[in-house]
Amino acid sequence: MDVVSDAISAVRIGRPSSRRVRIAGRWCTRLAAYGGAGFHVVLEGHCWLLPDGGDPVELGPGDAVLLPHGTGHVMADRPADAAELSRAVPFERWLDGTASRPPPARPGEAAGAGSGAYAGKSAGEYAGTGDGKGPGKGLGEDAVDGPVVEMLCGKYRLDRSHVHPLLAELPPVVHLPHQPGGHGATAPDSADSGLRAAIALLGGEVGERLPGSAVALPSLLDLLLVYMIRSWTAGAGGAGGSWPAALGDPVTAAALRAVHSDPAAAWTVDLLAAEAGVSRPTLARRFTGLVGRPPMAYLTWWRLTRAAALLRDTGDPLAAVARRVGYSTPYALSHAFRREFGTTPGRYRAELATTVTATTVG
Repeated sequence: MDVVSDAISAVRIGRPSSRRVRIAGRWCTRLAAYGGAGFHVVLEGHCWLLPDGGDPVELGPGDAVLLPHGTGHVMADRPADAAELSRAVPFERWLDGTASRPPPARPGEAAGAGSGAYAGKSAGEYAGTGDGKGPGKGLGEDAVDGPVVEMLCGKYRLDRSHVHPLLAELPPVVHLPHQPGGHGATAPDSADSGLRAAIALLGGEVGERLPGSAVALPSLLDLLLVYMIRSWTAGAGGAGGSWPAALGDPVTAAALRAVHSDPAAAWTVDLLAAEAGVSRPTLARRFTGLVGRPPMAYLTWWRLTRAAALLRDTGDPLAAVARRVGYSTPYALSHAFRREFGTTPGRYRAELATTVTATTVG
């Protein structure tokens, strides 16, 4: 695979979750800090994201925002002041208070008619009226007369025990605005068009109860994550980061492609330099300067990270895992794995299974 795909696959666990929200008037809700990543896509209207410790971000139609480190934040109809932030309703309660209420009418609909997509909690989609009983509680009884906002809010479950540095380098808030011609001057059209297409597909999928949507929606959410990170690495907010620079450098990118396409191969610096079409010293200098570690050190780290993901996601015996990541024997893998993770592969797998079971039951 490629670096972005591998980085995501190494940390993604379980299925993403999402909620569709349609709300009018004044409202303010808090989303607590989360161990995974959060996202919002605005389908209609304007709203504000107020991250803990960060600057407010205005969101408009077609905007996507990723919170890759699970930063706690408030979503509101406007830049709320300190008093309003202190009264922000927790997101789950905010949703529960409106699950059975009709959404604000779309243009051409009778008030309260809504769409079948808002039938209630069982559909995983929610609507609010901002009338003091649901979203917007405590912010005014006449809030229902305000502008309508429709958005998709969700989470990705991540295993943060060994995060790829590409993901670790992402800023707390990745804002990808819908702009004619792309996400800013540095974003290639291909990155922008892919993200726009993913958002359009999501908007259509959550708006209708179509056959197969239970399978399609999680897949589209996974696709959205890929396109958001791809857009960032292509220049949509990634200016100055070492990993966007590494992926944009033809020498370093060629070596990374080789490592990620076949981590089990018997790579040497000479072979990687040949893949990149440069001398050994040139590769070592450019790779180390951009990636932050020498080529062979990165190869070892990635092999062990990949082994950890295989132990987590498959039931393959240790010998098979060792072969898939370039170790000749289970003993050789175990020795290197203990040095990197501080535990044996068997214990690592057992502890992960216990953690996943406890999380599922909880």
